[in-house]
Amino acid sequence: MNAAGSTLITCHANADFDAFAAMLAARRLYAPCVLLFPGSQERGLQKVYANLDKSAYNLVEAGDLHWEDFDCLVLVDTRQRTRVRHAAPLLDRPDVRVAIWDHHPDSPDDIQAAEIHLAEVGAVTSLLVLSLQARGIRLNAEEPTLLGLGIYGDTGSFTYSSTTATDFQAAAWLLGQGMDVNRINDLAAQELTSLHIQALNSLLESSRAYAVNNTQVVLAEASMEHYLGDFAYLAHRLMEMEKFPVLFAIGIMEDRIQVVARSRSNAINVGEICAELGGGGHAYAASASVRSMTISEVREVIVRRLYDQASPGKTAREYMSTPAVGIESTASIREADELMLHFGLKAVPVFKAGSRVCAGLLDAQTASRAAAHGLGDLPVDDYMQRSVLTLPPEAGLKELADVIVGSRQRLVPIVEKEKVVGVVTRTDLINVFADEPGLLADRARLGARERNISKFIQDRLPSEIRQMLHLAGKLGKELALPVYAVGGFVRDLLLNKPNRDIDLVVEGNGMALARALARELNGRMREHPKFLTSVVIYHDARGEECRIDVATARLEYYEYPAALPTVELSSIKMDLFRRDFTINALAVRLDSTPFGLLVDFFSGQRDIKDKAIRVLHTLSFVEDPTRCLRAVRFEQRYKFRIGASTEKLIRNVLSLNLMDRLSRSRLFNEYRHICEEADPVACLSRLDELGILQAITPQLALTPNKKNLLRRLMEMLAWYRLLYFDERAQAWLVYFYGLNLRLNYAETSANFDRLGLPEIKKAEILGQRERMRAIRPKLADWQSKDDVGVAKVSALCELLRPISLECLLYCMADATDQGLQKNLSRYITQWRREKADINGADLLRLGLEPGPLVGRILKAALTAKLDGKAVTAESQLKLARKLIRECS
Repeated sequence: MNAAGSTLITCHANADFDAFAAMLAARRLYAPCVLLFPGSQERGLQKVYANLDKSAYNLVEAGDLHWEDFDCLVLVDTRQRTRVRHAAPLLDRPDVRVAIWDHHPDSPDDIQAAEIHLAEVGAVTSLLVLSLQARGIRLNAEEPTLLGLGIYGDTGSFTYSSTTATDFQAAAWLLGQGMDVNRINDLAAQELTSLHIQALNSLLESSRAYAVNNTQVVLAEASMEHYLGDFAYLAHRLMEMEKFPVLFAIGIMEDRIQVVARSRSNAINVGEICAELGGGGHAYAASASVRSMTISEVREVIVRRLYDQASPGKTAREYMSTPAVGIESTASIREADELMLHFGLKAVPVFKAGSRVCAGLLDAQTASRAAAHGLGDLPVDDYMQRSVLTLPPEAGLKELADVIVGSRQRLVPIVEKEKVVGVVTRTDLINVFADEPGLLADRARLGARERNISKFIQDRLPSEIRQMLHLAGKLGKELALPVYAVGGFVRDLLLNKPNRDIDLVVEGNGMALARALARELNGRMREHPKFLTSVVIYHDARGEECRIDVATARLEYYEYPAALPTVELSSIKMDLFRRDFTINALAVRLDSTPFGLLVDFFSGQRDIKDKAIRVLHTLSFVEDPTRCLRAVRFEQRYKFRIGASTEKLIRNVLSLNLMDRLSRSRLFNEYRHICEEADPVACLSRLDELGILQAITPQLALTPNKKNLLRRLMEMLAWYRLLYFDERAQAWLVYFYGLNLRLNYAETSANFDRLGLPEIKKAEILGQRERMRAIRPKLADWQSKDDVGVAKVSALCELLRPISLECLLYCMADATDQGLQKNLSRYITQWRREKADINGADLLRLGLEPGPLVGRILKAALTAKLDGKAVTAESQLKLARKLIRECS
């Protein structure tokens, strides 16, 4: 369409009532013009817009515009370039005049304009309305109510602390122009659907309050299976219902996390916090749509920025350790290793020779490994990290966190006048956030408070496990050591699934608690000091061996993608943060009063309730790609679903080819666990769907025939387990044969290596497969018969005797003929275990001399028995006498 004039008016993306009303008001100031509405997530505004006469207000769609027709752009309710990307065709033209009406604070990406109207008011519509009044412009019958809707919306019906006298003056003039307050209430009202009620209930249940600058700040979360466009309305309703001073409502939906923040307090600027999440707004109302973070990371950003606002004056000088322990670049690796060992450090700054000038960093793991490889005499300069971020003593907590967390640097050298005067380490930062000394005090969950699950422990666990947990708690109290049951044990307790694998984590000396526990249980203890872990081994009342893993709370970090973790002392929160998924990052306090308090920093309960698998941070799969396989395993085991953001992170890892870096042992370990699941085929199918199998090796991709065979193999394994024979079939090997359907020896050998199967068994396993392939055509002699008939049982047994149990189960699954299946099953269950009813002693009593003939006659007796020719001991002795005579 041709523009009605040379001016285009628009507002920020995801518009609210104030932005839309401001567009309508600007239309009366900049006529002739056209209006471009960029859309909204608020259902109420969507309804108002849908019922509006578009032509009467010159409202157009972006696709209908001829951008070259415009030489003036009017922006309302924003001046941030990132929030008006839809207007880029005009913003990128230097000949376009830009006018701005806004009430938001300054931001780094503000647009420079020739005409700017900026004021601290509750609603930007108020500024425009007073300008209309000053120019004597009369409004038509509908306009006063529509403009009033914007002012009411952004001031919370004049209840927000951001409301100013200007807002009241503007509303008063609109009332004189014919504004219908009842109509505003009707337009702003919104019916709650069952989905809204469910989400609102989740927000209420998850609400967690913090005290910041003596102001209550509430974080509330809700997980939705589908995108909920008007999530902001729920935040508004929650604010009205609970009268929170400050609220951050966080919605996890599809591939994004929606954050809506509202504040009635001057103490908290929610706009600054949402800006760090990539969103925008002002001090009292803001929002962000986040796609590149997990829920834990979003929560951490909010809490960290709240902390910044609570303690804006504290600097690196107050956080740092001084003087900094470091080493000169000319010193040897061995000297550096001894220095860090002596002081218990995980990394040190490296100084230029003869100075305190920072030249790099050296971590303890690099020094230790270099020394172990015989490189201890080389200078530190050869192996130090050269690219190092430093900060001045005046740096704040945000800058420190950006380096340690954002840039993943172990410590930050604090530099003044080019000299290192101190360091702030990752542990220092952890202690800041863990202690939160009076500035950011967690005040427990609202309504539900702390959840106690001692009733679950009492009702769902066997008595011996209950007694052991109480004993661990008792010992923790006596030793003044906080002790927790953690991980999968807690997850399965909440799911009411059996799990006897108990992991304990101790804040402090885990070894001391393990020793005390071993004494009380009359057991023994095996220590792993490097990983701060130990195992308590004891026997229960039935005499069965039991194991309890005891660990010191630790933080694992990875030096490079797919590496094994490095361990350091930490708090329970950081210990849980190192885990793979939120549902596994749960703990139960055992030494507390009352007993059995649930610790859930990362919304694991919510994800269990929502049946969702989510990682705790976006680098989780990069650091450990085996977690991709584990995500699928848990998803299929519990009939959960991998969250959209988590699935996207999996696909990112695959695109980076990080599966190639996994060691054989780690890949095999995860593959073996998958094969031991109740439905391994579902796991393998999902791995195939996500492209994980193909990323391991393209030859593993599932075809329909291969998938059908794997399903039959699962049935054969289930059938065999029900026989309760002592000989166990190795599921991982059975499925390996199935995954290599129709592949040649070289391809199968390559897949063996890639999956990390035991190298020592390679020749045997591949040899078995070749023997199995060789005999399969010969099995046709035993098809479609109720009994063997002409084809003798003994011949079948002779043919199958060299074949392993796993290959036999494969043959049985691959057989389509019922007669062959029956004969194979009888061989597995009966014939392969048959022996002659006579023995060597019987033959010696018949006068036979010891020698090879004894074995040949016993074999002949077994053959006759299998073929039904000598089924009793007497008949077999008769056959033996005959054979002895013939050989005399």
